[in-house]
Amino acid sequence: MPSLKDFRDRIASVKSTRKITSAMKMVAASKLKKAQDQAEASQPYAVKMAEMLGRLAENVASTPDAPKLLAGTGKDDVHLLVVVTSDRGLCGGFNGFVVRKAVQKIKKLRAEGKTVKIMCVGKKGVPVLRREFGDMIIDRFPMMDGKQVAYSDAEKVSSNVLTMFEAGEFDVCTIVYNRFQSVIAQVPTELQLIPFAVPETAANENDVVATQAQALYEFEPNEEEILKKLLPFNIGVQTFRTMLDSAAGEQAARMTAMDNATRNAGEMINDLSLQYNRARQAYITKELIEIISGAEAL
Repeated sequence: MPSLKDFRDRIASVKSTRKITSAMKMVAASKLKKAQDQAEASQPYAVKMAEMLGRLAENVASTPDAPKLLAGTGKDDVHLLVVVTSDRGLCGGFNGFVVRKAVQKIKKLRAEGKTVKIMCVGKKGVPVLRREFGDMIIDRFPMMDGKQVAYSDAEKVSSNVLTMFEAGEFDVCTIVYNRFQSVIAQVPTELQLIPFAVPETAANENDVVATQAQALYEFEPNEEEILKKLLPFNIGVQTFRTMLDSAAGEQAARMTAMDNATRNAGEMINDLSLQYNRARQAYITKELIEIISGAEAL
């Protein structure tokens, strides 16, 4: 049975751990507010841009002058997966969920005979994916260079993706990330970047408009020119949006994980205190019995 000193040392150690997890919870809560505000501020612009491009794409997709980012290469052989994880751990199953989603996607594509290439954004996804798919990882980027995600971070990723596409190194690009739904829910999500896919919201909106009198629009310059300019920019915007979502989800997951760790540490302290008191009572009782036995022997 452990000594009383062992119990006291263990209780002191768990109390120190509880202080750390409690402090990390407070820091994550503070960062979550900023990250959530930043992610929510980017949503309207990114969503409306995708919807607008969706309306333009409907008229241009079938024409011979359609931009390559819209029409694609005409093949579906090589897929590039951009997997967005965090740079730091201690955030529960946040990284595990998105990596599991990516692994499922990779295995599905390989089963269909496709070639898969992986680009990692964030440091935590690399070690896990390297175990089974190390030969597929072609590039990696940190989640952020500063204290929070900036557009320049997303631009590095999107520029690299566009350069690879122009060089004919892949046919389809999909980004896999954790979509921030709420503080307690981050949903692993796939978003196809290349070729451009019409968002569901835009498709539903177009279905409604189709049943009504449609307005006529004149574009200057023409639709093809607008798409050639906006589609590359849209890659950066959507990448930035997913990285902001991931950053907010990371802080939410870390806050939840540290809250659970703090409560678990409190329960462990209570259990250890109970065991300590029982052991102390046993030692006192033993000493009393020895004293009484010694007195009677005299």
